[in-house]
Amino acid sequence: MKTVFVNPERCIGCRQCEFACAVAHSQTGDPIGALFETPPPRRRVHVEMGSAPNSSFPNRCRHCDPAPCQQVCPTGAIYRDVDEGLVLLDTDKCIACALCAVVCPFSALTFHPIAGNGHGAPRPLVALKCDGCIDRVRVNEEPACVEVCKTDALVYGELNDLVAEGRVGATARALAAMPAGEAHSVADVDNVAAWRSFGAQLEEIGSRES
Repeated sequence: MKTVFVNPERCIGCRQCEFACAVAHSQTGDPIGALFETPPPRRRVHVEMGSAPNSSFPNRCRHCDPAPCQQVCPTGAIYRDVDEGLVLLDTDKCIACALCAVVCPFSALTFHPIAGNGHGAPRPLVALKCDGCIDRVRVNEEPACVEVCKTDALVYGELNDLVAEGRVGATARALAAMPAGEAHSVADVDNVAAWRSFGAQLEEIGSRES
């Protein structure tokens, strides 16, 4: 199944992905018209500070399987599209309880007001997340954030195909090398194991001091 992979080491912080995402999810779908919409269109991808100085990375929903946000949603507002495998959100069912945001390992959910039903007045806050540009994907187009990314910080496709083309970084290559059924586990990917070991050492030091 195709998905979007993030190569954080290739991000230059241009934020074109954010702008393209907001326009793609605007009412007009037009870069100029979107500026005058109320409420303004919201981006689902966020360029955040990287781990190294002057670095950044595009953070977006990974559409986990299983998805923690979907598992804890009390109203069924978060669900998975059967055909595309994308995790979607029905704002009409969202009660802004924020349980999804609490369990999301990537901090990919935000909360914003949305337009009212036919009256123009914004509704109270509801959760907002990446929908994988499902309308574009259904007509064989790339997600908007991928389309505008010129450095391959965001790439779209089948993981093994992208690895063969050399378009993904070390983490995605490690995922591709995992035995079938284990690709969702990140315990041994990249520097995650080292980070968890560091956390365990800090906990041990703390227990000694107490």
